Amino acid sequence: MKGIIDQLDKAFESRVRLGLMSVLAVNDWVEFGELKQLLDVTDGNLASHVSALEKKGFIEVRKKFVGKKPNTSFAATKQGKEAFANHINALEQLLKSQG
Repeated sequence: MKGIIDQLDKAFESRVRLGLMSVLAVNDWVEFGELKQLLDVTDGNLASHVSALEKKGFIEVRKKFVGKKPNTSFAATKQGKEAFANHINALEQLLKSQG
């Protein structure tokens, strides 16, 4: 079982990061406000988790203006999708090993 635990990625231990990557894994781009609402977190909380995942290269950030309003969107990178899939597979293996 230790081998399976070692396959879990610490980057996804937080429920917010797990939720964030779950949303981005199945959507191309998601806006900040939509993620904030879906995950029920504050601006600062979401921003800190986004920053951590961006530093690991798991998500990319796109900033633009819509009219005069700033608009920030996020997408999972190929590396992020692979790391997240590996994490989910390890969780599934862990669950199956207990059954």
